[in-house]
Amino acid sequence: MMHCILCLVVLAASITLPARAVADTNLIHDAVVKGGLIYDGNGGPPFSGEVAIDGDRITYVGPATGLRGRKEIDAAGKAVAPGFKNILAQGRESLLFDYRGLSDLSQGVTLGVIGE
Repeated sequence: MMHCILCLVVLAASITLPARAVADTNLIHDAVVKGGLIYDGNGGPPFSGEVAIDGDRITYVGPATGLRGRKEIDAAGKAVAPGFKNILAQGRESLLFDYRGLSDLSQGVTLGVIGE
């Protein structure tokens, strides 16, 4: 995975992030990404904060509030993004040889549209 991007691969599908929900600091999440510069995909400027993940859902994106998680990821000095969509993917042939799509995943792509 590229050093400058920490990609949250929740599902290889389109992900809608919550609108900076209110953080419940008493809850222990499955995973919390802390200290990164968050690009939430809504077109606004990036901000420093936390991302909480529970099961296969992103449950919190917002300012740092001291969330706790079973797994805590220190993203200091990195960009945090929900995953990128490649709507003109040209990876048909490479997927025949390596079905994992590592070339896309290493660049933060979590959804590729093939056969348009």
